[in-house]
Amino acid sequence: MTDPAISANGLRKSYGDTNVLDGIDLAVPQGTVFALLGPNGAGKTTAVKILSTLVPPGPDSGEIRVGGHDLATEPQAVRAAIGVTGQFSAVDGLITGEENMLLMADLHHLPRAEGRRVAAELLDRFDLTDAARKPASAYSGGMKRRLDIAMTLVGDPRIIFLDEPTTGLDPRSRHTMWGVVRELVATGVTVFLTTQYLEEADELADRIAVLDHGTIAAEGTAAELKRLVPGGHVRLRFTDPTAYRRAATTLTDAAPDDEGLTLRLPSDGSQRELRSVLDRLDTSGIEADELTVHTPDLDDVFFALTGSTTVPARTGRSARTGRPEETVR
Repeated sequence: MTDPAISANGLRKSYGDTNVLDGIDLAVPQGTVFALLGPNGAGKTTAVKILSTLVPPGPDSGEIRVGGHDLATEPQAVRAAIGVTGQFSAVDGLITGEENMLLMADLHHLPRAEGRRVAAELLDRFDLTDAARKPASAYSGGMKRRLDIAMTLVGDPRIIFLDEPTTGLDPRSRHTMWGVVRELVATGVTVFLTTQYLEEADELADRIAVLDHGTIAAEGTAAELKRLVPGGHVRLRFTDPTAYRRAATTLTDAAPDDEGLTLRLPSDGSQRELRSVLDRLDTSGIEADELTVHTPDLDDVFFALTGSTTVPARTGRSARTGRPEETVR
């Protein structure tokens, strides 16, 4: 078995009487995206700072290994294996993008020629070559975040911590950043991501943990987490009243809507359950005019697990495409 890129067992951290992290366990496989979700104040940034050795003297208790190194006894080895991009840009706006990159190369003690080669390659990779000799203060928010990550990659880390990397970016820049993360993972890099954007975690993460009041409320794939929340269903609509009545007689577990000629059956949206519904209809020679699969989304999961009283409207997901509010006809 391959060791996890990041593992934590019984991680605790308190400030005064406040338990920020209360015994959390994490295991992040190599070459994956792991997303840590949670409301403000849940402890996400504290977790990142501890795992990346940025909180001296570290956790109050717990065993942590990052990149195969014990965080308590080998902090320098951990630092050599990781890169960190925080909520706030580390870019120096008074110098150019290229100078920011070369400064980072100097900090990694790269030979001058090697530093220039690495800087040029990363600037090209992140589509910043044309702006390389412009002051970073003139960059857009999206360009600064790309430069931030490019600077993080100068030391060729195999593990990267991204603490809310798309906060404040417009939708286009956010999607560009998602592409950057996917490219990193495709090269074998492990990404530990914290975010307040649930869509971001759904799009990128192989596994997601929901942090609430310093503890892990739930962990799993996006699909596994969505199945924790009730409310998923299959909706069948008919235009023929006779077919509707026959279906209602056949599907006795369905909630009928006589006015709308629709039936609603509880479902987790899985292929197995959907096939069962269709087989029951086929056996009786009944054909629905529309079939829509509705599954809880990460908004529902987030609010249910973190105790919020405000739950947003659920998003329907097509059994065919997975896109929101799509109906199969």
